[in-house]
Amino acid sequence: MDHDMRSILKCVRCGTCRSVCPVFDVVGWESASARGRMLVAHGVSMGLEADKDVLDSLNMCTTCGLCEQLCPSGAAPPEVVENTRHQLVLHGKMTDAQRDIAGRANELGNALGEEKERMDWLGESAKDVTEKADYVFFAGCLGSYRYPELTKRTFDILKKFGVTVLKEEVCCGSPLLRTGSDPSELISKNLDQIKKTGAHTVITGCAGCFTALRNDYPEDLKVVHVTEFLAERLAEMDLKKLDLKVSYHDPCHLGRCNGVFDAPRELIKAVSNLEEMESNREKARCCGAGGGVLKGYPELSLELSKRRLEEMPEDVDYLITACPLCRTNLKRGEPKVEILDIIDLLEMAME
Repeated sequence: MDHDMRSILKCVRCGTCRSVCPVFDVVGWESASARGRMLVAHGVSMGLEADKDVLDSLNMCTTCGLCEQLCPSGAAPPEVVENTRHQLVLHGKMTDAQRDIAGRANELGNALGEEKERMDWLGESAKDVTEKADYVFFAGCLGSYRYPELTKRTFDILKKFGVTVLKEEVCCGSPLLRTGSDPSELISKNLDQIKKTGAHTVITGCAGCFTALRNDYPEDLKVVHVTEFLAERLAEMDLKKLDLKVSYHDPCHLGRCNGVFDAPRELIKAVSNLEEMESNREKARCCGAGGGVLKGYPELSLELSKRRLEEMPEDVDYLITACPLCRTNLKRGEPKVEILDIIDLLEMAME
């Protein structure tokens, strides 16, 4: 907790975070702002009893990082929140949603509670899976179970560049990391498989998987988002320009938390016309799903989605994103236009 305490003490209670926190914007209570959560985390470190209000304060945070991005004192509220969640979980203090996420992921290998075969999405492409490769595509739980057709299309593009997959892939651990549980068993299973393929680079299309693989797996593992991988190979892809105007939602854990802003835009601009959302890049507003909020506080998550959609420009044909969790929650907000993954857009330009 020493590192967390240093970050907590950096907070000068200026309230800048209150002006940008999407959750505080909806809930309105001090405990729902980053400043309030820092005080709650401090209290927990001093022995504050973790009752329902304390758990709600800490678990309503989407870990979007906008507060950290704009904090004039250099505090890191998302890290403090995640670490405090972890300390409480170690003592058996957690919400039902936290317990469900950890239980499902560790028991079934995915946090969605799915019992069917994870790699069914491969279909006929199973014959193209090689034992050894320099690159491996990590599909993720949402990709495997909620967007199997998109995931297959993604792999069909990637396999042309010598990319394989993990036949026994399990959850990357992101849902557990964000909600305070231990993902070490899942991480070990994935690492063992990656090592067997001989791959030096892991590619993923999910922002949650990306931030977990990049920041919580060993440092010698190179991780890129699928948009980064494909942006470097634009010249090798036969793409036509579409007569479409689209907007792009920056996933928090892809953009603000890991600095991937340009690659998605390069791909989008190569095949369509891009009109930015009101808040974008480093200051992009959260979709409302991350940090376990979609699972634990679905109504709050829905309201966050609706407010993000209000920032969409008029007269665009599609809203594009690069994360299946963002896509899922933004769809819940009943957008005026269809929400597509960047791979969907690229496929339209390949026809």
